[in-house]
Amino acid sequence: MSMHSTIGQSANQGFVTEYLDVLSLVERLHRLLLDVIKDEFERVGVLEINSVQALLLFNIGDNEVTAGELKSRGYYQGSNVSYNLKKLVEMGYMHHQRCEIDRRSVRVRLTESGRKVRDMVAELFERHADGLQSRAFLSLDGIEEISGALKRVERYWTDQIRYIY
Repeated sequence: MSMHSTIGQSANQGFVTEYLDVLSLVERLHRLLLDVIKDEFERVGVLEINSVQALLLFNIGDNEVTAGELKSRGYYQGSNVSYNLKKLVEMGYMHHQRCEIDRRSVRVRLTESGRKVRDMVAELFERHADGLQSRAFLSLDGIEEISGALKRVERYWTDQIRYIY
């Protein structure tokens, strides 16, 4: 084996190790995000809604969407989104109505209660953004660099899925 191929494998192994660390970090960050939302809702006494449902309301925002649209945007898994939308309708956080054109499809939008939850999550995220910036955890350049890198990974993964099938 030549010295060149050994160096290439070593550098590649370093990249693989870092990549695996990033994947693990992304998973931990998602779980932590849900825990942070849960903690905030417990702190203010909103106990009937879970963090996944609160994040779903935040992501829907002022839009009127179907479960299929949420799945196709890549936000949620199939049965998970359907179950949570059904629960949110039952608890009065969302309105639902059958589409006129495709009767099998249901469109949902936030009720006043749903908008209050969405606003709570938005305020929490704004506080976090202010805290990260004011305590110098991250600068605007730093967050833009992270965002750009993660978008490139997203684009790469999306391409992998498209070309495999």
